[in-house]
Amino acid sequence: MAVSNGKTITEASQDAGYSKGESGRVTASKTLKLPHVQQRLFQEIQSMIGLSATKSLKQVINLSNNAKSEYVKLEASKDLLDRAGHKPIDRTQTQVVGDFNIKIDLS
Repeated sequence: MAVSNGKTITEASQDAGYSKGESGRVTASKTLKLPHVQQRLFQEIQSMIGLSATKSLKQVINLSNNAKSEYVKLEASKDLLDRAGHKPIDRTQTQVVGDFNIKIDLS
């Protein structure tokens, strides 16, 4: 699918063999809204993301090990741990002690 490869609707419509100009772009635009076309486009995008994931993971590991900045190393390491399921638990605790009174004097 040309659109999933980053082409415009106009470029994709010409690749698909629709008429040139505005009518081809409109036809392609309507076609892209069809549920089965949307599903196929989503699958194509998911596949592309999956193929890029390995390269991205290698880059984050490389940053974690070899970045010049300690901050970058730390953030890359935390990201790797988060994705491996070792994200720290977000805890917030609110404690109210004693009575709480509000007095509003409008005079």
